[in-house]
Amino acid sequence: MFAFLPGLLTGLSLIIAIGAQNAFVIRQGLTKKHVLLVVAICALSDAVLIFLGVGGLGALIQGLPWLLEIIRWFGVLYLGWFGIKSLRSAFKVQSLDASGEQGGSAAKVVAAVLGFTFLNPHVYLDTVILLGSIGNQFGEAKWWFATGAAVGSVLWFSSIGFGAKAASGLMKKPSFWKILDFVIAVVMFSIAILLAFYKF
Repeated sequence: MFAFLPGLLTGLSLIIAIGAQNAFVIRQGLTKKHVLLVVAICALSDAVLIFLGVGGLGALIQGLPWLLEIIRWFGVLYLGWFGIKSLRSAFKVQSLDASGEQGGSAAKVVAAVLGFTFLNPHVYLDTVILLGSIGNQFGEAKWWFATGAAVGSVLWFSSIGFGAKAASGLMKKPSFWKILDFVIAVVMFSIAILLAFYKF
């Protein structure tokens, strides 16, 4: 517990900030479509990156600054594309309804969530390098730290994904979806701009 609890709290503190991945999970929860799949991919991806970071991948990535640079620009393009897509959806006459009929196929959802997860350089800076560095301070107990951080990811993504799904019945008005798509577009564009000018 000496390493597990700090891992849990550190993992939660890094993941709770609203970002492209969280916005997508919430939106998918509201559509009630492929929610378990999205939550599972996000949580599993985080767990893999956390354990790789604790296992030494963070140190390797720090030695390859060009790799983060490539990921950065792919992320900028991807977030910009999704922002445009959300903005177009916000201005459509008919917007997404809570029944989730337009929530996207499983393949498209998987591709989107993998893009938001792995094309964001911050996931490597925070999840792999930062958590990996902190975890290694716990010596032999570092794997308990990693387990705590991974459990934090499971709790967080489950909460926002299934929480949004439970609340979706209250959000049946087309105007809600237009506002949500507009907010998501703003989030995507903001993060894309931040990535473009962020000094790694």
